[in-house]
Amino acid sequence: MTDRPAPAPPPAPLPAPPTTQALPAPAQLSDRVRLVRNTLPPLILLVVVVVELLIAQLRSPGAELWAHLLFYGLVGPAVTFFSVEWIAEGTRARERAERELRALYGELSASHGRLRAVQELMRDLAEAPDQGAVLEVAARGAVRVTGATHATLTVPGGLSGTARGDTLLASPSADLHPLKVPIPGGGALALHFEAPPGPDTETLAQALAAEVANGVEAARQRTLDLMTLHSVDQSIRAERNMRRLLSRITRNMAARLNVTARAAYLTDQDGVLRLEYAEDERGEAVGGSPAPAFALRVAEAGKPLIAQEAEAVDVFPGARSALGLPMLNEDGLLGVLVLGDSREGAFTETRVPLLALMAGQATLAVRNARAYLYSEELAISDERARIAREIHDGVAQSLAFAALKLDVVSRQLRSDPDRAEAEVRAAGSLLREQIREVRRSIFALRPIDLERYGLLETVRRYVLDFGEQNNLRTTLDFGGLEDSGELHLAPGDEAMVFRLVQESLNNVAKHARAREVSVSLLGGPRVRLRVQDDGVGFDPDSITGRVSSAGGLGLIQMRERIEARGGRYQVHSAPGGGTLVEAEVPQT
Repeated sequence: MTDRPAPAPPPAPLPAPPTTQALPAPAQLSDRVRLVRNTLPPLILLVVVVVELLIAQLRSPGAELWAHLLFYGLVGPAVTFFSVEWIAEGTRARERAERELRALYGELSASHGRLRAVQELMRDLAEAPDQGAVLEVAARGAVRVTGATHATLTVPGGLSGTARGDTLLASPSADLHPLKVPIPGGGALALHFEAPPGPDTETLAQALAAEVANGVEAARQRTLDLMTLHSVDQSIRAERNMRRLLSRITRNMAARLNVTARAAYLTDQDGVLRLEYAEDERGEAVGGSPAPAFALRVAEAGKPLIAQEAEAVDVFPGARSALGLPMLNEDGLLGVLVLGDSREGAFTETRVPLLALMAGQATLAVRNARAYLYSEELAISDERARIAREIHDGVAQSLAFAALKLDVVSRQLRSDPDRAEAEVRAAGSLLREQIREVRRSIFALRPIDLERYGLLETVRRYVLDFGEQNNLRTTLDFGGLEDSGELHLAPGDEAMVFRLVQESLNNVAKHARAREVSVSLLGGPRVRLRVQDDGVGFDPDSITGRVSSAGGLGLIQMRERIEARGGRYQVHSAPGGGTLVEAEVPQT
């Protein structure tokens, strides 16, 4: 015989109506009628027989007559009256019981209706997106549940919500009966009724006020969660320094839970989990130490864990509770975040999903920061190789050539002084040119703080310094961007535009032999850059892949970098006709 699944438990029974002392104790009417029908005929027959026997014993005919009249004229109707009255009393008792049951049923139906309305209100409060929506939903629900004509909800912070029931009055009047109950945590629920509210209505209003307080608090928590996620997202976008990045992310997470200690452990190139950043009540800690046992347990589990007190003390001295969150990506474990506090039980399961989401964002931030650091290291390596190549191919060979000339001069000083003097002048000219080349390279490699000055001020400083360094006339046009504030580029796009200015001007200094150069940066949906000189020009098809000394970028590399960001790049030049560099980058 196969086992059958256990039946679902029956729904909870509705509360029984209260018993009332007004209900009569006698039997039901049908019982009384049945009793009278079954017992009254034989009882009457028995009584008649007994009475007739007693009357028959009377000796006087007159006495018999009066006995018959007395019995049949008085006793019979009296018995009939009291029997019928007994039945009528049962009928009246039944009618009273039916009326009371109907009244109890009406009260129970109204109570169930209010209960359904309260349940709907609780559901609507839970689904409300913000505190303003919570108050509007609660005001409408209070009118629906209590039957009030008007409802007004106020909470601290200046927020309020109002609702009107089935009434023509736009606002409460003096003829209405007010009821005001406080909301736990601050604020009040004000209701107005056409009739004075009873104790049940007051109790219901107090229960509604408690539910409103819960809804407002839940909406506030959701708002705080969104603000925290936004802060973490801003940290991801704006910060590339690893320690500052981890400090911002863990600070936002710790502030959300009002805890005091935080730490971040990252895997190194050998896969070892090491401390990257930590801070508690004692201050920041020095990184590099191996991860404690709790962090390793979180890394092995691959899911959030709440530490035992002994584990928490091992992570943060003085802590009594700790929460560990793994940082996972498609390649595996990236690190572990740990939050701690001196309070016991500071972490609950209810907040773990939000913190796990933050840890996921932190994973993206750390991966982006590591990629940026790697790209910086790669760029530095490429730049070193480029500088070494240019020194070897340019400055080093020119200096070696100058040294050979000076050797020749030393042998010609006595035999041919005039030629020796000419060679010295040529060597001096070559050395001065190489000195200018070295200065140009140093100027091009000088670090520029875009984050400090912004793109426009950085370009201005660079163009002015460039003109002074190279004895060129420079003009600069921003087309009103400084005053209009219409420049909106991502940090990476700003760096790309500046490197393009730097590369273009460096090519002017090295190859154009120009007297004047103009730079313009104009706004609009796409930022437009123009760099134009009056130099000798060149054939772009013949030197497209040339590498310059500023950023190691030839014309092809610059075009690829700009087009990868949705921009456009063009070079217009011809021998003897100067050069015009044009670029466009979409604004964010």
